[in-house]
Amino acid sequence: MTRITINADQKVGKINKNIYGHFSEHLGRCIYEGIWVGTDSSIPNTNGIRNDVVEALRALKVPVLRWPGGCFADEYHWKDGVGPREKRAKMINTHWGGVIENNHFGTHEFLDFCEMIGAEPYVCGNVGSGTVQEMSEWVEYITFDGESPMANWRKENGRECPWKLPYFGVGNENWGCGGHMRPEYYADLYRRYQTYVRHYGENKIYKIACGANTWDYNWTEVLMKQAGHLMDGLSLHYYTVPGSWFEKGSSLEFNEDGWFDTLEKALLMDELITKHSTIIDRYDPQKRVGLIVDEWGTWYDVLPGTNPRFLYQQNTLRDALVAGIHLNIFHRHCERVQMANLAQMVNVLQAVILTDKEKMVLTPTYHVMRMFNVHQDAELLHLELKSADYTYESRTIPAVSASASVDKDGKIHISLCNLDPTESQDIRCEIRGTGQAKVRGEILTSGKMNDHNDFEHPDVVAPSSFDAAKIEEGILVTTLPPMSVVVLAIE
Repeated sequence: MTRITINADQKVGKINKNIYGHFSEHLGRCIYEGIWVGTDSSIPNTNGIRNDVVEALRALKVPVLRWPGGCFADEYHWKDGVGPREKRAKMINTHWGGVIENNHFGTHEFLDFCEMIGAEPYVCGNVGSGTVQEMSEWVEYITFDGESPMANWRKENGRECPWKLPYFGVGNENWGCGGHMRPEYYADLYRRYQTYVRHYGENKIYKIACGANTWDYNWTEVLMKQAGHLMDGLSLHYYTVPGSWFEKGSSLEFNEDGWFDTLEKALLMDELITKHSTIIDRYDPQKRVGLIVDEWGTWYDVLPGTNPRFLYQQNTLRDALVAGIHLNIFHRHCERVQMANLAQMVNVLQAVILTDKEKMVLTPTYHVMRMFNVHQDAELLHLELKSADYTYESRTIPAVSASASVDKDGKIHISLCNLDPTESQDIRCEIRGTGQAKVRGEILTSGKMNDHNDFEHPDVVAPSSFDAAKIEEGILVTTLPPMSVVVLAIE
């Protein structure tokens, strides 16, 4: 029996909708084929952008989208991606497969795409191989509404009024593919580069510094000590990798060992956020600086027969549980975590959408992100969880992950994940401080751990209504089927 207590009259803090953000990099088939097909494509599109993908993402309520990388960001020179497409410079994508990047999807196309799906743009600038002037002029090109070389060039390229640019990242993974820098060196570069990421007119930019790779707490310490007062956010990257980086395992062919290992590692996100937040708290007790988890998700071996540098993998019920675990963790850390970006949006890593020419399929992760988006901008409720155990061989993790919030209309939502692939979980949840007694729900589950959606069978893993919950005298009672994700609405 798992016991939960929810204090509906105790609000912990606001769940920033931006933790439901996404990430799109010039990597594999994420941008080209996944989002951009070109204006002359037979695939239905609007100005080169796929209509089916736009429709699906609008339903997902994507709040913010990070671009153009990733590692690609620190070799991307934005001026190559504006102006007439037939005249744009080509380059080799040295990080991701050595393929030719024709720069047909650039600044205008990205910002137009954000407007189409209703997302705010988060642009990641080039510190690794770019200049201060280049970064400064990019911000000017996008946001300045006046007379200047960059603003005039933007107008010549077809955009009269500036865009709103709320978020800007000063470099990406500068401890690795972004330059293999020491934290002291990057802190100095950040201080310099961010000076020229200017606020033009009413456009105020939330400046995000490159933060740590997983357990590198020293990086966080140095950045906060030397540059914390000049940043609005500090990033953190963590991927759920079963096995090892050298043998990650298949996204489709796995047994319970691969299931358990993946979920156990997904749960480590809570420890990472807690420890990095503790360091940030010493320099920022007012919690002004947001922790920005702008790369997270599962990372497996690529599907056989695909380009090993395109990072194309399938997406199973296991990935749905990983998504639910992460979102519940982000909710609980809502006072510090102000944005998170799933890697990546289409056709790469833990994608929410897969495409194959004119075909498109929604993954189990898509469905979880859609089910959970009722928590966006809601108030986190105080929740105590005493979970039953899920034990596999000699290892044990909590069987249930949970969080709860109340929205602006007073409706309470509870998100529950049963991590155990073989055993149901009986839930007894006491809800204090409210007289609401009506409950309805939605569930995502399937018959096998590696069930997934493909182009021939797009609805193997799909949400359905969940009627196995009832409330009597303030006690919610239900049973979660094995390996399931459930979202309950109480009103």
